[in-house]
Amino acid sequence: METIRNYLETMFAKLPNTFEVQKAKQELGQMMEDKYTELIGDGKSENEAVGIVISEFGNLDELAEELGIRNVVIQESKGADSGIRNVALAEVKDYLHDRTRSAYAVALGVFLCIISCCGYLMNFGRSWRSREVFAVSFMLLSIAVAVGLFLFSGFVMGKWKFLKEQACNIDFATAEYVHNQRESFRVTHAMMITIGVILCILSVLPVVIIDSLFGWSHGFGVVGMFVFVAIGVFLFVVAGNVNAGFTAILSLNKRDTIGGCFVPSQKQVTYKNETISQIMSVYWPTVTCIYLSWSFLSFDWHITWIVWVIAALVQQMIRAL
Repeated sequence: METIRNYLETMFAKLPNTFEVQKAKQELGQMMEDKYTELIGDGKSENEAVGIVISEFGNLDELAEELGIRNVVIQESKGADSGIRNVALAEVKDYLHDRTRSAYAVALGVFLCIISCCGYLMNFGRSWRSREVFAVSFMLLSIAVAVGLFLFSGFVMGKWKFLKEQACNIDFATAEYVHNQRESFRVTHAMMITIGVILCILSVLPVVIIDSLFGWSHGFGVVGMFVFVAIGVFLFVVAGNVNAGFTAILSLNKRDTIGGCFVPSQKQVTYKNETISQIMSVYWPTVTCIYLSWSFLSFDWHITWIVWVIAALVQQMIRAL
């Protein structure tokens, strides 16, 4: 029966998501289910029953008149774009795998960029020159490795440029797989974001604890602060990039079609104003920067958390407007 369901969803995938089309899909689905049940009751095997049902009800052009969607089917056939590429499940699995590798590579690169200045904060060496050599070497090495990771990420994701440049779609089984993967990742995503925020908030502790015990002479407290922030940002980047991979695949189907609503996580917030849409694409990273800047400059951590509450309220107001 799962095969019949997948076939039914694929039949209606490119039709507009209207009440009459939804009603027609439900009616045809019930007809196929009744026929399948009847065939199984007559002693047919599951594969035989599925084959008969699909051969009898698998042509939407012949059933359109009976289902009351003849004009919709004709209009869709006239406007059908043969250039649309169907992205198979195997390709999607490869994409998600590459996206995860790329996410960790970029996150590690950002981590190294953040801590690259730590060499100047640690007084290693007996002379000023030796400390300077260590600091410059540490910075250059960190940045060089970070750039290498960024290039690696670009090479890995280069083969998937067609997803943005070419019209693509996915079938129901693929959408359901990606949706299930995204749901499985939801807890991990929440944990990464939560731990990242906690580390950013607690990043001031190494400065307070270490330097109060050993003084500022070695700078390990500030180094600890940068490491805390770097780990937090690492988690933000990984969580955001992996989750964006699921969103990219689930956004391939047009939102105003049946295929664009296969699964709940395909429903994305869209903004009518293009300027607002661009602003909201960087909204939360900007809020994070404001929060961290205000917190580190003022050290009013007991007050600065209000930024998150205000930001959430502003986002809801913009969505409503």
